[in-house]
Amino acid sequence: MRTSIYEALNRAFTSPIRDSLWGHVYLTPALEAVVRSAPFMRLHRIFQLGPVYCVYPGATHTRAAHSIGVFHLARRLIHALAEQGADEWLTPAGVRSFLAATLLHDAGHFPYTHSLKELPLESHEALTGKIILSSPIKDLVARSGADPYFAAAVVDAGLDAKSKAGSSADCGADCGEDKELIFYRKLLSGCLDPDKLDYLNRDARYAGVPYGAQDVDFIFSRLRPDRDRGVDIDSKGIPGVESVLFSKYLMYKTVYWHRSVRSATAMIKKALVAALEKRVIAKEELYDLDDQGLFSLMSARSRMAPILSLGDKVKNGCLYETIAEIPFDEYEHSGSADYMDIAKRSASEERLAEALGKATGVSIAADEIIIDVPEPISFETGLYVTDEHCPFSKSSALVNEETIRSFKKKLRIQRIFLDQSSKKRIKRCEKIVDILHTFTL
Repeated sequence: MRTSIYEALNRAFTSPIRDSLWGHVYLTPALEAVVRSAPFMRLHRIFQLGPVYCVYPGATHTRAAHSIGVFHLARRLIHALAEQGADEWLTPAGVRSFLAATLLHDAGHFPYTHSLKELPLESHEALTGKIILSSPIKDLVARSGADPYFAAAVVDAGLDAKSKAGSSADCGADCGEDKELIFYRKLLSGCLDPDKLDYLNRDARYAGVPYGAQDVDFIFSRLRPDRDRGVDIDSKGIPGVESVLFSKYLMYKTVYWHRSVRSATAMIKKALVAALEKRVIAKEELYDLDDQGLFSLMSARSRMAPILSLGDKVKNGCLYETIAEIPFDEYEHSGSADYMDIAKRSASEERLAEALGKATGVSIAADEIIIDVPEPISFETGLYVTDEHCPFSKSSALVNEETIRSFKKKLRIQRIFLDQSSKKRIKRCEKIVDILHTFTL
């Protein structure tokens, strides 16, 4: 490993933070100042898994803890890849910028996990880029020897770091090379990226389930750097990839998309979509909030838009209940129904409420019913197996296109949620299932 890369990865990492998952995580004094800044401190007030604590009470860890864990694994990852030859094209400023990007990759994340993901807002990656390029983070990142523009571009693919690279005193022209930037982007978002390896391990530990545990030491030992593809594996690393993919499936099945979690998330979405449409809340008001700030904003504006009272219901654990679950096959569905578009879904919910009311004789308000369609989910399998000279999907005996298709089909369950009081008033009606299928198929 070249001395300059070694220094970028090891010099001045003297400030320890004790992490419950990885033990001591060492920062430089400059990076320690980043984690003490106001934009980063906001992440301590955002639960990593939002409403999951309603089902798994221990799952109250934060975006801040996760971000520190991602930084720790990213540093280990770069060190392992540099020893395998990546030091030939890595630059010290590029490494420092990548590490800063991993520490700050969730700086622009929305409150309450992914409840705001489908709303017509800027992406959290774009918001992160803006935070990195704004005071105080911009100056703090520059003091760490990283280039703020390059670090922002690692997270936000819409940014071009090359035109502005070299703006920091310690960042040379090589820091702006497109290939190095693309390499870091692939490290941060891929099959075996530090983000996924941290959240699977961390979320499983705090939820108290065994499904997410990964052997990070073994996985890193089987990685091989490739300037164009990011990382490859050898055939001994195949079980590690299989473990990640199966763990992701199991965590979504049992934790992330548990029906109660989906209910809470859908209630927040429904309320905010309506509030944005009615201009009771401006989208810019949602960007800098933490979890408590989101609930406070919804409660304060509920007099102007009563549907925002759903926020108080979620906060107090009064979740809508499931009255139907219908599998959704993205490979067969045309996607033309209005309920597929969250902006149009309320119209479908109004029609469904009316149809259920006629069938049951019970008056149901449109605000009391929710059609929930989980967003598309990806299972990254695009790794190359170096000693077998083929893609991972051709080498694995367990994971192939059919397996991934099965994963997605089992996970993407459409649900109809109904307010608890309305559900109690509905008597058994044989027509309900037929009505629901009409609106969800």
